[in-house]
Amino acid sequence: MAFEFITQPVFAALDFVFMPLINTFGPMIGVFVISTIVAFFITLANKLLVDQDKLQDSQKKMKSFQQEMMAAQKSGDPKAMAKVQENQAEFMKMQQQMMMNSFKPMIVTFVPIILVFWWMGQETFISKLVVELPSFIFYVLLVPVFHTFYHQSPGVPYMAIEWLGWYFLCSFAMSMVFRKFMGLKSGGI
Repeated sequence: MAFEFITQPVFAALDFVFMPLINTFGPMIGVFVISTIVAFFITLANKLLVDQDKLQDSQKKMKSFQQEMMAAQKSGDPKAMAKVQENQAEFMKMQQQMMMNSFKPMIVTFVPIILVFWWMGQETFISKLVVELPSFIFYVLLVPVFHTFYHQSPGVPYMAIEWLGWYFLCSFAMSMVFRKFMGLKSGGI
């Protein structure tokens, strides 16, 4: 393997930290804890690296511009369209700045998250995890939509999700909690 010099110590550290938890409480709780930790660090990176007030201000300006553009298109007024086109360069610049700011946390968290996913995929206790959901929760969470993109392994019941689906479910829920707790504005990554 080309990256063994990197993965060996990282996987050994992840084994040391998480395997006692997984062995004691099972892979379902283990994946929940891992996804919670990852969600916390991603949210923390967003909090520290993205100016939330500037993000919210930019979103308001972009929404206003989009409404102005729609109104100008509906009215068919050439003067209104010319005004919108004049502001379009500023709009594009603002959109580019927002995108660059939202990439900062991703740049910081991408490699560690990839290593955690790689470890989870190779860890037998985790990769064999199957969580059967009650039918109500299965449909409310739109798991059938998830299954259209991520096909289940053979032998896994239809009303179940595997470790990756469980990870995303837990991560999404905990991210919402952490975003609220840390006071992040809506719309950030």
